[in-house]
Amino acid sequence: MNSGCPETFQSSQQFQQGERGAGSRFQDRHQKIGQFKQGDIIAFPAGAAHWAYNEGNEELVLVCFEDSGNSANQLDQNSRRFFIAGNPQQGEQQQGQQGGARSFQKEQFQSGNVFRGFELELLAEAFGVSKETARKLQGEEDQRGHIVNIDQGLRVVRPPFSQEQEEREERQEQGQYGPRANGIEETICSAKLRQNIDNPSRADVYNPQAGRFTTVNSLTLPILSFLRLSAARGVLYRNSIMAPHWWTNAHSVIYVTKGEARIQIVDHRGQAVLDDRVRRGQVVIVPQNFAVVKHAENEIFEWVVFNTNDNAMINTLSGRTSAIRGLPVDVIANSYQITREEARRLKFNREETLLFSCSEKSSQYGRVAAA
Repeated sequence: MNSGCPETFQSSQQFQQGERGAGSRFQDRHQKIGQFKQGDIIAFPAGAAHWAYNEGNEELVLVCFEDSGNSANQLDQNSRRFFIAGNPQQGEQQQGQQGGARSFQKEQFQSGNVFRGFELELLAEAFGVSKETARKLQGEEDQRGHIVNIDQGLRVVRPPFSQEQEEREERQEQGQYGPRANGIEETICSAKLRQNIDNPSRADVYNPQAGRFTTVNSLTLPILSFLRLSAARGVLYRNSIMAPHWWTNAHSVIYVTKGEARIQIVDHRGQAVLDDRVRRGQVVIVPQNFAVVKHAENEIFEWVVFNTNDNAMINTLSGRTSAIRGLPVDVIANSYQITREEARRLKFNREETLLFSCSEKSSQYGRVAAA
């Protein structure tokens, strides 16, 4: 929700008639409500209020990523937010800095929503309500925390959302209904905030034997240019590898959503800083210009990566579009002290771009290493 944007969703009198007793009529108006599903990337502008309601039959897991170094964060390198409603019981404050390296110290303290700090009479006057209502607004006696159960469902104004409508929106995004917008006519109130990266048909890189890789950046979701963030989703099939690569202009945060894989990360000195197996729910940080390789061995491996650049760029070390592929064979041969034939094989043996299926020998090595 952005302050100043119009309340474009409005209920009719007939729909709400009688809710406050016989003969009473009530109209509700609010800003647009969107729906999201598994695989959606949702961008929130800095300072935008938001809420979420799980109306499905499954547990909802949200992974939140904030860039505290964004220019919108004017205080320091710590990310701060407050609640408009609810009563969060505990808070954490990060503070302290020693010897040039930041240290984090968690301080437990009682906290509440932002209204708790205001004087009761002033709060009641500001909203034009009774002191009792203002007291409930502060939520001091509310012990539910910031996640609450709704017994009879949530009644809000919104149009039905069909699968046909979703497919039509996807076709519009892919340019099938005319040229893409140039962004000039997009305002903060009408900006697109959501894009799904779970649909296999929208993959940027696809190998039927190895997997797929889908990105979202400021070119496909323009609001990301304000957040200076981008994201990608990867799927590696069993016995497949993602080419050794590095992000040229961004740090990346990898969150594993399914399966297990071996990950190796190498720094600028050629030292392996990580060589381990990661599994669902784990997070891996990859600094800018650190090379990384992923190997899915006995099961499908899926992950999401968040990048600290709205148009993060990736370079590969092997494959058809790699740095090695761009070098002359003689340069490769002399650089690594190998024959021209070995250099030719090194350069041309992999015709894939990013995702490779492994040889049986590599698969056997992976199983032996895991044993």
